[in-house]
Amino acid sequence: MADLPHLYAVSASADTDSNVLLKAEDLPQLVSAPPAQFGGPGNQWSPEHLLSAAVADCFILTFRAVARASKLDWTHLEASAEGELDRVERQTQFVAFTVKATLTVPAGTDEDKAMRLLEKSEQACLITNSLKCPAHLEAKVVVAS
Repeated sequence: MADLPHLYAVSASADTDSNVLLKAEDLPQLVSAPPAQFGGPGNQWSPEHLLSAAVADCFILTFRAVARASKLDWTHLEASAEGELDRVERQTQFVAFTVKATLTVPAGTDEDKAMRLLEKSEQACLITNSLKCPAHLEAKVVVAS
């Protein structure tokens, strides 16, 4: 890992009624629009979807590092993140995230250790640690047949 602090620069631009173009150096451009719940088309990535995606993505990348450091063999991890948006004291904000994860491990794997590492990954995820709302993990370990 490079020395801290790290900086991540992203630019956004839009015309009056256009989608938002998101750019970062050396990365593919993304197109964003309001979600359907806010009157948007519902067929583009939105800031709300991107934040939820960041939670799921960070969870998997964190687990990968934790599992490697703990020498846990695994074959597949699927994670979904659901962000709950609500109004709190007259401000619309995310109030919770739920990460649902299914980890597939080879036969003979210590399932308790695998579950502990999933839980450790939830606690170590830098994205959820940066949010002011809580994140909750619902995980299961599946032994490959």
